Amino acid sequence: MPELKAAEIPTFYFVGVTTGQSSIMQVFPKWAEALGLDAVIRGIDLPLHAPAEDYRRTAGFLKGDTLSLGALVTTHKLDLYRACRDMFDYCDPYAEKLQEVSSLSKKSGTFCAHAKDPISSGLALESFVPPDFWVNHGGEVLLLGAGGSSLAMSLYFSQDRLGNNVPRRITIANRSEPRLASATTALQGLNKKIDFRFLHCPSPADNDKLIAALPPYSLVVNATGLGKDAPGSPTTDAVSYPENSLVWEINYRGELVFKRQAETQKKAKNLHVEDGWNYFIHGWTQVIAEVFHITIDQPMLTQLSVIAKE
Repeated sequence: MPELKAAEIPTFYFVGVTTGQSSIMQVFPKWAEALGLDAVIRGIDLPLHAPAEDYRRTAGFLKGDTLSLGALVTTHKLDLYRACRDMFDYCDPYAEKLQEVSSLSKKSGTFCAHAKDPISSGLALESFVPPDFWVNHGGEVLLLGAGGSSLAMSLYFSQDRLGNNVPRRITIANRSEPRLASATTALQGLNKKIDFRFLHCPSPADNDKLIAALPPYSLVVNATGLGKDAPGSPTTDAVSYPENSLVWEINYRGELVFKRQAETQKKAKNLHVEDGWNYFIHGWTQVIAEVFHITIDQPMLTQLSVIAKE
Protein backbone atom coordinates (compact mmCIF):
# COMPACT_ATOMS: atom_id res chain seq x y z
CA MET A 1 0.00 0.00 0.00
CA PRO A 2 1.58 3.32 -1.06
CA GLU A 3 1.98 6.15 1.42
CA LEU A 4 -0.84 8.69 1.17
CA LYS A 5 0.24 12.25 1.98
CA ALA A 6 -2.07 15.22 2.39
CA ALA A 7 -2.31 17.18 -0.85
CA GLU A 8 -0.71 20.62 -0.81
CA ILE A 9 -2.48 21.78 -3.98
CA PRO A 10 -5.78 20.68 -5.60
CA THR A 11 -5.15 17.06 -6.63
CA PHE A 12 -6.98 14.54 -8.81
CA TYR A 13 -6.08 10.87 -8.34
CA PHE A 14 -5.86 7.82 -10.56
CA VAL A 15 -6.43 4.58 -8.64
CA GLY A 16 -5.09 1.66 -10.66
CA VAL A 17 -2.41 -1.01 -10.87
CA THR A 18 0.43 0.55 -12.87
CA THR A 19 -0.66 4.17 -13.10
CA GLY A 20 2.85 5.47 -13.78
CA GLN A 21 2.83 3.69 -17.14
CA SER A 22 -0.37 5.39 -18.27
CA SER A 23 -0.15 8.23 -20.73
CA ILE A 24 -2.75 10.12 -18.68
CA MET A 25 0.05 11.19 -16.34
CA GLN A 26 1.51 13.28 -19.17
CA VAL A 27 -1.83 14.11 -20.77
CA PHE A 28 -3.74 15.41 -17.75
CA PRO A 29 -1.58 18.54 -17.20
CA LYS A 30 -2.26 19.58 -20.80
CA TRP A 31 -5.95 18.78 -20.43
CA ALA A 32 -6.07 20.80 -17.22
CA GLU A 33 -4.60 23.77 -19.07
CA ALA A 34 -7.15 23.47 -21.90
CA LEU A 35 -10.01 23.16 -19.40
CA GLY A 36 -8.74 25.95 -17.14
CA LEU A 37 -8.29 23.64 -14.14
CA ASP A 38 -5.79 24.45 -11.41
CA ALA A 39 -4.98 20.88 -10.35
CA VAL A 40 -2.39 18.11 -10.62
CA ILE A 41 -2.76 14.34 -10.99
CA ARG A 42 -1.30 11.66 -8.72
CA GLY A 43 -1.41 7.87 -9.04
CA ILE A 44 -2.35 5.36 -6.33
CA ASP A 45 -1.19 1.86 -7.28
CA LEU A 46 -2.83 -1.15 -5.65
CA PRO A 47 -2.34 -4.84 -6.56
CA LEU A 48 -5.15 -6.74 -8.24
CA HIS A 49 -7.80 -7.70 -5.66
CA ALA A 50 -6.01 -5.83 -2.88
CA PRO A 51 -6.98 -6.36 0.77
CA ALA A 52 -10.15 -4.58 1.85
CA GLU A 53 -8.24 -2.44 4.33
CA ASP A 54 -6.17 -0.96 1.48
CA TYR A 55 -9.33 0.10 -0.35
CA ARG A 56 -10.81 1.56 2.83
CA ARG A 57 -7.64 3.46 3.61
CA THR A 58 -7.63 4.90 0.07
CA ALA A 59 -11.30 5.95 0.21
CA GLY A 60 -10.87 7.38 3.70
CA PHE A 61 -7.92 9.47 2.58
CA LEU A 62 -9.77 10.84 -0.44
CA LYS A 63 -12.85 11.59 1.64
CA GLY A 64 -11.02 13.36 4.43
CA ASP A 65 -8.23 15.25 2.69
CA THR A 66 -9.39 18.76 1.79
CA LEU A 67 -7.32 19.30 -1.36
CA SER A 68 -7.84 15.77 -2.67
CA LEU A 69 -10.75 16.47 -5.00
CA GLY A 70 -11.59 13.00 -6.26
CA ALA A 71 -10.38 10.08 -8.33
CA LEU A 72 -10.86 7.89 -11.35
CA VAL A 73 -10.84 4.20 -10.43
CA THR A 74 -9.86 1.50 -12.89
CA THR A 75 -9.37 -2.26 -12.41
CA HIS A 76 -10.48 -2.00 -8.74
CA LYS A 77 -14.04 -0.80 -9.45
CA LEU A 78 -15.85 -3.80 -7.99
CA ASP A 79 -13.48 -4.52 -5.13
CA LEU A 80 -13.35 -0.91 -3.95
CA TYR A 81 -17.15 -0.63 -3.96
CA ARG A 82 -17.58 -3.79 -1.93
CA ALA A 83 -14.97 -2.76 0.62
CA CYS A 84 -16.10 0.86 0.98
CA ARG A 85 -19.86 1.03 0.31
CA ASP A 86 -20.60 2.30 3.82
CA MET A 87 -18.11 5.16 3.38
CA PHE A 88 -19.97 6.78 0.46
CA ASP A 89 -22.53 9.47 1.25
CA TYR A 90 -24.09 9.09 -2.20
CA CYS A 91 -24.05 6.35 -4.85
CA ASP A 92 -25.56 6.93 -8.28
CA PRO A 93 -28.04 4.35 -9.67
CA TYR A 94 -25.41 2.77 -11.96
CA ALA A 95 -23.06 2.26 -9.01
CA GLU A 96 -25.87 0.67 -7.01
CA LYS A 97 -26.92 -1.60 -9.87
CA LEU A 98 -23.44 -2.70 -10.88
CA GLN A 99 -21.97 -2.68 -7.37
CA GLU A 100 -18.92 -0.82 -8.68
CA VAL A 101 -17.35 2.63 -8.58
CA SER A 102 -15.25 4.31 -11.26
CA SER A 103 -15.53 7.92 -10.05
CA LEU A 104 -15.05 9.35 -6.56
CA SER A 105 -15.91 13.02 -6.09
CA LYS A 106 -17.07 15.57 -3.55
CA LYS A 107 -19.99 17.95 -3.72
CA SER A 108 -21.10 20.28 -0.91
CA GLY A 109 -19.40 18.08 1.68
CA THR A 110 -20.85 14.87 0.23
CA PHE A 111 -18.52 12.02 -0.76
CA CYS A 112 -19.96 10.63 -3.99
CA ALA A 113 -19.47 7.36 -5.85
CA HIS A 114 -20.44 7.07 -9.52
CA ALA A 115 -20.22 4.29 -12.07
CA LYS A 116 -19.46 6.06 -15.33
CA ASP A 117 -18.71 3.02 -17.49
CA PRO A 118 -22.26 2.48 -18.80
CA ILE A 119 -22.02 6.01 -20.21
CA SER A 120 -18.42 5.97 -21.43
CA SER A 121 -18.56 2.44 -22.89
CA GLY A 122 -21.79 3.34 -24.66
CA LEU A 123 -20.25 6.45 -26.20
CA ALA A 124 -17.24 4.39 -27.32
CA LEU A 125 -19.43 1.66 -28.83
CA GLU A 126 -21.53 4.21 -30.70
CA SER A 127 -18.35 5.56 -32.30
CA PHE A 128 -17.72 2.32 -34.25
CA VAL A 129 -20.85 0.12 -34.19
CA PRO A 130 -22.87 1.07 -37.30
CA PRO A 131 -26.40 2.46 -36.80
CA ASP A 132 -29.08 -0.26 -36.64
CA PHE A 133 -26.33 -2.90 -36.64
CA TRP A 134 -28.19 -5.33 -34.39
CA VAL A 135 -31.66 -5.01 -35.85
CA ASN A 136 -30.27 -5.34 -39.40
CA HIS A 137 -27.96 -8.32 -38.86
CA GLY A 138 -29.08 -10.23 -35.76
CA GLY A 139 -25.60 -10.73 -34.35
CA GLU A 140 -24.57 -11.54 -30.80
CA VAL A 141 -22.19 -10.05 -28.23
CA LEU A 142 -19.46 -12.02 -26.47
CA LEU A 143 -17.88 -10.27 -23.50
CA LEU A 144 -14.68 -11.95 -22.36
CA GLY A 145 -14.39 -11.17 -18.66
CA ALA A 146 -17.06 -10.64 -16.01
CA GLY A 147 -15.69 -7.49 -14.42
CA GLY A 148 -17.05 -3.99 -14.28
CA SER A 149 -16.59 -3.15 -17.96
CA SER A 150 -18.63 -6.15 -19.12
CA LEU A 151 -21.41 -5.37 -16.67
CA ALA A 152 -21.42 -1.74 -17.77
CA MET A 153 -21.70 -2.68 -21.45
CA SER A 154 -24.54 -5.06 -20.63
CA LEU A 155 -26.34 -2.24 -18.88
CA TYR A 156 -25.78 0.05 -21.86
CA PHE A 157 -27.18 -2.53 -24.32
CA SER A 158 -30.23 -3.05 -22.11
CA GLN A 159 -31.48 0.54 -22.20
CA ASP A 160 -35.11 0.95 -23.24
CA ARG A 161 -34.19 3.83 -25.55
CA LEU A 162 -32.46 1.39 -27.94
CA GLY A 163 -35.74 -0.36 -28.70
CA ASN A 164 -35.23 -3.44 -30.86
CA ASN A 165 -31.72 -2.43 -31.92
CA VAL A 166 -30.06 -4.70 -29.37
CA PRO A 167 -28.08 -7.94 -29.69
CA ARG A 168 -30.24 -11.04 -29.48
CA ARG A 169 -27.83 -12.63 -27.02
CA ILE A 170 -25.06 -11.40 -24.72
CA THR A 171 -22.66 -14.03 -23.44
CA ILE A 172 -20.32 -13.24 -20.57
CA ALA A 173 -17.44 -15.70 -20.28
CA ASN A 174 -15.06 -15.70 -17.35
CA ARG A 175 -12.23 -17.92 -16.15
CA SER A 176 -13.19 -17.77 -12.45
CA GLU A 177 -16.61 -18.80 -11.19
CA PRO A 178 -17.17 -16.39 -8.25
CA ARG A 179 -17.06 -13.27 -10.43
CA LEU A 180 -19.28 -14.99 -12.99
CA ALA A 181 -21.84 -15.70 -10.27
CA SER A 182 -21.70 -12.06 -9.19
CA ALA A 183 -22.33 -10.91 -12.78
CA THR A 184 -25.27 -13.30 -13.09
CA THR A 185 -26.88 -11.82 -9.98
CA ALA A 186 -26.26 -8.22 -11.10
CA LEU A 187 -27.72 -8.64 -14.59
CA GLN A 188 -30.61 -10.99 -13.94
CA GLY A 189 -33.82 -9.86 -15.65
CA LEU A 190 -32.17 -6.78 -17.13
CA ASN A 191 -33.85 -6.81 -20.57
CA LYS A 192 -36.37 -9.39 -21.80
CA LYS A 193 -35.33 -8.79 -25.42
CA ILE A 194 -31.80 -10.03 -24.73
CA ASP A 195 -30.86 -13.60 -23.86
CA PHE A 196 -28.10 -13.34 -21.25
CA ARG A 197 -25.76 -16.31 -20.93
CA PHE A 198 -23.01 -16.75 -18.33
CA LEU A 199 -20.32 -19.33 -19.05
CA HIS A 200 -17.31 -20.58 -17.13
CA CYS A 201 -14.39 -20.63 -19.58
CA PRO A 202 -11.15 -21.27 -17.70
CA SER A 203 -8.85 -21.34 -20.73
CA PRO A 204 -8.24 -19.33 -23.92
CA ALA A 205 -9.12 -22.45 -25.92
CA ASP A 206 -12.59 -22.39 -24.34
CA ASN A 207 -13.02 -18.81 -25.53
CA ASP A 208 -11.87 -19.79 -29.02
CA LYS A 209 -14.74 -22.30 -29.22
CA LEU A 210 -17.27 -19.64 -28.21
CA ILE A 211 -16.01 -17.21 -30.82
CA ALA A 212 -16.07 -19.84 -33.57
CA ALA A 213 -19.73 -20.60 -32.76
CA LEU A 214 -20.89 -16.98 -33.04
CA PRO A 215 -23.01 -15.90 -36.03
CA PRO A 216 -21.68 -13.33 -38.52
CA TYR A 217 -22.01 -9.65 -37.57
CA SER A 218 -21.23 -10.28 -33.91
CA LEU A 219 -19.17 -8.28 -31.42
CA VAL A 220 -16.34 -9.79 -29.36
CA VAL A 221 -14.82 -7.72 -26.54
CA ASN A 222 -11.68 -8.30 -24.52
CA ALA A 223 -12.68 -7.00 -21.10
CA THR A 224 -10.35 -9.27 -19.15
CA GLY A 225 -7.41 -6.93 -18.59
CA LEU A 226 -5.10 -9.43 -20.30
CA GLY A 227 -2.72 -7.53 -22.54
CA LYS A 228 -2.56 -4.56 -20.18
CA ASP A 229 -2.80 -5.40 -16.47
CA ALA A 230 -1.46 -8.91 -17.03
CA PRO A 231 0.38 -10.49 -19.97
CA GLY A 232 -1.31 -12.60 -22.61
CA SER A 233 -4.69 -12.80 -24.31
CA PRO A 234 -8.04 -14.47 -23.56
CA THR A 235 -7.79 -16.19 -26.97
CA THR A 236 -5.16 -18.32 -28.67
CA ASP A 237 -3.49 -17.71 -32.03
CA ALA A 238 -5.84 -20.34 -33.46
CA VAL A 239 -8.97 -18.27 -32.78
CA SER A 240 -11.37 -18.02 -35.75
CA TYR A 241 -13.76 -15.07 -35.95
CA PRO A 242 -17.17 -15.01 -37.68
CA GLU A 243 -17.28 -12.90 -40.82
CA ASN A 244 -18.26 -9.23 -40.79
CA SER A 245 -17.85 -8.99 -37.06
CA LEU A 246 -16.56 -6.31 -34.69
CA VAL A 247 -13.62 -7.02 -32.39
CA TRP A 248 -12.99 -4.61 -29.55
CA GLU A 249 -9.84 -4.53 -27.46
CA ILE A 250 -10.87 -2.11 -24.74
CA ASN A 251 -7.24 -1.49 -23.74
CA TYR A 252 -5.25 1.17 -25.55
CA ARG A 253 -1.79 0.39 -24.14
CA GLY A 254 0.20 -2.71 -23.29
CA GLU A 255 0.93 -5.81 -25.33
CA LEU A 256 -2.56 -5.92 -26.92
CA VAL A 257 -2.03 -9.52 -28.01
CA PHE A 258 -5.80 -10.01 -28.44
CA LYS A 259 -5.96 -7.13 -30.92
CA ARG A 260 -3.01 -8.44 -32.93
CA GLN A 261 -4.55 -11.91 -33.09
CA ALA A 262 -7.76 -10.48 -34.53
CA GLU A 263 -5.92 -8.26 -37.02
CA THR A 264 -4.41 -11.33 -38.72
CA GLN A 265 -7.97 -12.16 -39.88
CA LYS A 266 -9.12 -8.61 -40.53
CA LYS A 267 -9.00 -8.80 -44.33
CA ALA A 268 -10.07 -12.41 -44.81
CA LYS A 269 -13.06 -12.15 -42.45
CA ASN A 270 -13.91 -8.48 -43.10
CA LEU A 271 -13.50 -7.64 -39.42
CA HIS A 272 -13.55 -4.23 -37.83
CA VAL A 273 -10.87 -4.25 -35.12
CA GLU A 274 -11.09 -1.41 -32.60
CA ASP A 275 -8.75 -0.44 -29.79
CA GLY A 276 -9.62 1.29 -26.54
CA TRP A 277 -8.65 4.86 -27.43
CA ASN A 278 -12.15 6.35 -27.54
CA TYR A 279 -13.08 4.41 -24.41
CA PHE A 280 -10.03 5.93 -22.72
CA ILE A 281 -11.05 9.45 -23.76
CA HIS A 282 -14.70 9.11 -22.73
CA GLY A 283 -13.82 7.29 -19.52
CA TRP A 284 -11.51 10.02 -18.32
CA THR A 285 -13.54 13.00 -19.45
CA GLN A 286 -16.73 11.68 -17.83
CA VAL A 287 -14.94 11.44 -14.48
CA ILE A 288 -13.10 14.75 -14.85
CA ALA A 289 -16.42 16.48 -15.54
CA GLU A 290 -17.88 14.94 -12.36
CA VAL A 291 -14.91 15.67 -10.09
CA PHE A 292 -14.44 19.28 -11.23
CA HIS A 293 -18.16 20.00 -11.75
CA ILE A 294 -17.77 21.15 -15.35
CA THR A 295 -19.41 20.39 -18.69
CA ILE A 296 -17.23 19.08 -21.54
CA ASP A 297 -18.98 19.64 -24.87
CA GLN A 298 -18.19 17.89 -28.16
CA PRO A 299 -15.78 20.56 -29.51
CA MET A 300 -13.78 20.42 -26.27
CA LEU A 301 -13.90 16.61 -26.30
CA THR A 302 -12.41 16.65 -29.79
CA GLN A 303 -9.74 19.07 -28.67
CA LEU A 304 -8.85 16.90 -25.68
CA SER A 305 -8.53 13.83 -27.93
CA VAL A 306 -6.18 15.73 -30.24
CA ILE A 307 -4.10 16.87 -27.26
CA ALA A 308 -3.83 13.31 -25.98
CA LYS A 309 -2.81 11.92 -29.38
CA GLU A 310 -0.11 14.57 -29.72
